Amino acid sequence: MPTSGRIANGATVEREVGFKLAAQSSLRLGLRNPDLTTARRMAEAINHALGAGTAQATDPRTIDLKLNGDVIESLDRIEDLRVEPDSPAIVVIDEASGTIVMGANVRVSTVGIAQGNLTVRVTETPVVSQPGPLSNGTTAVVPRTNVQVDDSSDKRLGILRGNVTLRDLVAGLNALGVGPRDMITILQSIKAAGALQAELRVR
Repeated sequence: MPTSGRIANGATVEREVGFKLAAQSSLRLGLRNPDLTTARRMAEAINHALGAGTAQATDPRTIDLKLNGDVIESLDRIEDLRVEPDSPAIVVIDEASGTIVMGANVRVSTVGIAQGNLTVRVTETPVVSQPGPLSNGTTAVVPRTNVQVDDSSDKRLGILRGNVTLRDLVAGLNALGVGPRDMITILQSIKAAGALQAELRVR
């Protein structure tokens, strides 16, 4: 049987390519996860550290660098810069485990949410009916019926105002006493109504 193997991030060098990093005056940085906002933030951070006009984002994946002076020193200063990447608005739902993960950029338009069930509980308790003296009656067991209705009056219709954040959404759903399973259904309904401004991924 033929066998094969794979080396992760591995390669075979057939011929050396002539390249001197210190002699370069322009370089390109590539983003592993293309994003316009992240590329812009990176260019702004580099320009703040090395001077205006050093970096320019040309597309969501590429940042052009124009380096003057010591290239190695400039790259070393760029390497230590901290840039907050832009996170997409995604809600991931795992129905099997009831897990919900929401990004910080999730927004919800104005929507009304009602959660609660009408519960009717009927119970019967046997009661012994004892006739009065000299009434010629007989002792009998009489069922006593008790009906309880729970309309969840403490759980009202909740209104989430437009452009609410993740914290507002979670606080609103928790205020309604919504559990993870019910929250999954509510999020799917909000998405179906077009009020969830995020990508919904159900696994």
